[in-house]
Amino acid sequence: MARVSTYLNFPRQTEAAFNFYRQVFGGEFTGGIHRFKDAPPNPSCPTAPADAELVMHIELPILAGHVLMGADAPESMGFALTMGNNIHLNLEPDTRAEALRLFQALSEGGRILMPLQDMFWGAYFGNVVDRFGVHWMVNCNEPA
Repeated sequence: MARVSTYLNFPRQTEAAFNFYRQVFGGEFTGGIHRFKDAPPNPSCPTAPADAELVMHIELPILAGHVLMGADAPESMGFALTMGNNIHLNLEPDTRAEALRLFQALSEGGRILMPLQDMFWGAYFGNVVDRFGVHWMVNCNEPA
């Protein structure tokens, strides 16, 4: 089923923030906490040893089916967070065709941060900033 979630990035505070949100909203993390050390090695973007334990992905259902997702954004990987670029709307369409349509439409006049592509976690994923400065992630789980 398609859904929309909010994706939050933090400078090395994601685990603390999500533990706080879990206290506020209750519930459990869907799928546990995924850390950068769990990802396959990527020579073009290596994980610094000091960043291995940071959160690569976490999600927490909150209210009315809405899900908060998050990750740390280490400077060693090229991230420079400021208020405004630390929040992304995460679109999870049902089909790759819809993922492509949304990604292309949001990209018009905007800036592609990561092209839509198959990722190691099994999703068809891309990241774009639209012409108004809003950050979007498109994350489709339909198999290729």
